[in-house]
Amino acid sequence: MVARLVIAAPASGSGKTTVATGLMAAFARSGLTVSPHKVGPDYIDPGYHSLATGRPGRNLDAYMCGPDLVAPLFAHGARGCDLAVVEGVMGLYDGASGLGELASTAQVSKLLRAPVVLVVDASSQSRSVAALVHGFASWDPEVRIGGVILNKVGSDRHEALLREAMEDVGVPVLGALRRAPQVDTPSRHLGLVPVAERRSDALDAVAAMGEQVRTGCDLEGLLALARTAPPLGAEPWDPADGMSAADRPARGSVRRPVIALAGGSAFTFSYAEHPELLAAAGAEVVTFDPLKDEQLPPGTDGLVIGGGFPEVYAAELSANERLRKAVAELARSGAPVAAECAGLLYLARSLDGQPMCGVLDADARMSGRLTLGYREAVAVRDNSLAVAGTRLRGHEFHRTVIEPGAGADPAWGVVHPERRVEGFVQQGVHASYLHTHWAARPEVARRFAGGCAR
Repeated sequence: MVARLVIAAPASGSGKTTVATGLMAAFARSGLTVSPHKVGPDYIDPGYHSLATGRPGRNLDAYMCGPDLVAPLFAHGARGCDLAVVEGVMGLYDGASGLGELASTAQVSKLLRAPVVLVVDASSQSRSVAALVHGFASWDPEVRIGGVILNKVGSDRHEALLREAMEDVGVPVLGALRRAPQVDTPSRHLGLVPVAERRSDALDAVAAMGEQVRTGCDLEGLLALARTAPPLGAEPWDPADGMSAADRPARGSVRRPVIALAGGSAFTFSYAEHPELLAAAGAEVVTFDPLKDEQLPPGTDGLVIGGGFPEVYAAELSANERLRKAVAELARSGAPVAAECAGLLYLARSLDGQPMCGVLDADARMSGRLTLGYREAVAVRDNSLAVAGTRLRGHEFHRTVIEPGAGADPAWGVVHPERRVEGFVQQGVHASYLHTHWAARPEVARRFAGGCAR
């Protein structure tokens, strides 16, 4: 059994990330082994969680992976830890649009049987905070709000008024945090700037978050609350469960296929389970940085390029002509190449006028429009990731457009919330805006690794 807390809020912008990351850092500094988790599809916050704990930040997404996988994925990530801290998404009860509680922080807290700590932005209220907390605590009796952290408190007098108001609610105040500019993290067009782009400053910010939480919160009370979580009763997810014995070459008998995984500052979006699945399928996963490395890793048999911010580094990516040519040559050879969002842009002919790899006859550019939301999609034809007719759920999150939006053989037919085709399939290349979580469909990793082995 792992002690656990879910850090939630009434709305976005209340300070969940600061408090959750600060708690992770404070507890890790005290000597506990802390497992970091994030509700929803967000890639950026887990990077800060990883800095705070020294462990991979992992996502718990009930839409993409299904409710039944939430507890097993949590147990996998938290195995051997003293404490798990789960940062929520949006407001506590906000989930996938039009689908009730699905993918909400509230649903995940129930699936994990975990107490919730509500982070409240108290900057413009006093007694009203009690009514707000009472409403959230009573809305769903299956959601156990075990404590409140008052954030952005203005003064000692303000804190006293807030604590007095909370006395009649029956939910303990487990912290009060003043406004602290030193813990702020810079934002950009898709949210916080990723850790990989500002590692030194990010380390300082995480340390400041940890110190703010240590001095402003009742860590003993929070840990005691976390330890009230009952046994979870879920077997940890195992990436090998979706693989057959044939997927795992006998030790020393055959060469493991080498799959290059793009990383570095331009490609920071990747779920921790993806390389675990590829390794379970018999592959050797090697990370490389398209901003710095002029060649793919030796012996590369396949390529995975996830999400990130290539639009910020278009000039630098373009300047690395040797790597662009190596990627194009690999794609022309028919080797499996899986590209999501940022990877799609990198494979295009150009991005904001800068030459890219030229694998796809398409051009990409920044736009003023944010495309955001869950999608349900079906594979249009057999490809390196899936057979035709495979259905899965994914997520789009970008401010770019690519023209045309789909090739002669599209990657996906989106069936919800609208009907359209998108992406590109050509030879071994599968390129799309859709982010997917392979834990929901381990056969995707198995098929891709198998194609690389062949």
